[in-house]
Amino acid sequence: MTDPNRITLYYSPQSRATGTRVLLEELGAPYNLHVLNMKDGEQRKPPYLAINPLGKVPAIRHGAALVTEQVAITIYLADLLPQAGLTPALDDPLRGPYLRWTAYYGSSFEPALIDKFMQREPAPITQSPYADYNTMLGALEAQLSKGPYLLGEKMTAADILWGVAFNWTMTFGIVPKKDVFVRYSERITSRPAFQRINAADDEMAAQHTAAVGE
Repeated sequence: MTDPNRITLYYSPQSRATGTRVLLEELGAPYNLHVLNMKDGEQRKPPYLAINPLGKVPAIRHGAALVTEQVAITIYLADLLPQAGLTPALDDPLRGPYLRWTAYYGSSFEPALIDKFMQREPAPITQSPYADYNTMLGALEAQLSKGPYLLGEKMTAADILWGVAFNWTMTFGIVPKKDVFVRYSERITSRPAFQRINAADDEMAAQHTAAVGE
């Protein structure tokens, strides 16, 4: 019999979906992987475009619910398993800041990073979703300086999202390796869940590369 609580994660290694898989591990959630070989362009083929027309991972299916967008998935999963303690309750004063900084990832951080990576001139500050790159990053630095986690002493699902994101963006030089960012990211990437998934990703990515070369 199929477990109605089991989550399907549409996944490709070494992608934004890595952070979602780490979160599932931290939550202790039952899940299956539906793996896509993005090196072979599977995410752009009709079967997956029927799941997410944008051809992006991650996406999750939980019962009748299909959720795309990494920020929405993070909030959904942490709320689904509140017993894991990674989401502030609705009446917790930290709930508002938690939502603020989780949404900030998709609404400000990623647009700024893409413009920087593509070496595109950002929109005028009054039209830009992130003001300007330095302002956007400065707000994060100020928040994280209060540490050790985004909301202070307690780790939340938002820290999984951000810790993994800082790890890969600093690796590619899109975000500078400031001490506050490095220390913060290391708090997440040194955890057993990240270590397990990172090792599994290396193996899976190698298999995908070999499959395309056959």
